[in-house]
Amino acid sequence: MFAGLNGWHLVIILAVILLLFGAAKLPALAKSMGQSARVFKGEMKAMKDEDAAAAATDATTTASTQAPATTALPTAAPNAADTTAVNPPHDAGTQR
Repeated sequence: MFAGLNGWHLVIILAVILLLFGAAKLPALAKSMGQSARVFKGEMKAMKDEDAAAAATDATTTASTQAPATTALPTAAPNAADTTAVNPPHDAGTQR
């Protein structure tokens, strides 16, 4: 991430920050950044905990709601007596 930065680059960046915010505001800025980082970490941990709880709930729900295995029953073949005669289609060229 900081592969191209050396010591002098960091000194220049810190000097620019000091000029922009002033020496009096730097402690407040650092405190604010620390609080923001703490809140961010807390939210990330809460999201991971929620995901883990949801995954555990899904696993138990899936295991308890699975239907028992059923066996396929063979179907009977149609009888010749059960079939009805189907009239053949009429030719379009012939009239009744």
